[in-house]
Amino acid sequence: MWLIMKLNLKLLCLLIGTFAFLVDGLTVHAQGEVEDGYTSLFNGKDLSKWVIPEGDGGHWKVLDGVIDYDSRSEAAGDKNLKTREVYGDFILKIDWRIKETSGFYDMPVVLSDGSYLKDAAGKKITIKTPNADSGIFLRGFPQAQLNIWCWPVGSGEVYGLRHRDSTPPEIRAAVTPRINADNPVGEWNRFVIILVKDRVTVYLNDHMVLENAQLPGIPERGPIVLQHHGGPDKDGNAAKWNGKLRPASSLVQFRNAWIKSLDP
Repeated sequence: MWLIMKLNLKLLCLLIGTFAFLVDGLTVHAQGEVEDGYTSLFNGKDLSKWVIPEGDGGHWKVLDGVIDYDSRSEAAGDKNLKTREVYGDFILKIDWRIKETSGFYDMPVVLSDGSYLKDAAGKKITIKTPNADSGIFLRGFPQAQLNIWCWPVGSGEVYGLRHRDSTPPEIRAAVTPRINADNPVGEWNRFVIILVKDRVTVYLNDHMVLENAQLPGIPERGPIVLQHHGGPDKDGNAAKWNGKLRPASSLVQFRNAWIKSLDP
């Protein structure tokens, strides 16, 4: 009995020490961001710096110190979460993770120049793969969305520009990630996003995935927007939600959101 109590005491001390180390590490990290001129966009407690969609129903929420979304917003209109403040040029640091996928999705193959792999008849070749889908709109501009998903091309791509046939080849190639730097589903990732005028550079998990890519049409200022995507599927007969999520829904979480203005 004495030996068991001694072992339990050692285990408790180890757990307390580990917790203290993690808390101290987070405190030092936050202090460094503040000293470098960053402002926190999320305090780990509430969404006071964000605009929750009207009629959301509590689906954008704070859970265990992170921003959590289950893709089931009940808002009638815009279901995205956006900052109250608007920004021009900035550096944004933000952690994100896909909690789980929501079914199989017919995923096209994106080539390094941003075009799609096609068969002899000119039809896109797709592979049915588990997927989830969200993203970050820069300055609130949907066409300047950095995707968060499970596609082999990797997160950080600007789908709204790459996908359009009218996008010039050089711009399309630039908004296609150089590499897939995503961690596996369930693990945390970190974006460092540098936006100056209409040019964006993106690091994902310390890998540069976009370099000085042009974003034609992006406004001079706007909010940071966390994207809703997918959600409950519709029952075709009753035209009501049947509760099953579409196979590319936003089952995501965010944390450690810091922004630094680069405006003159």
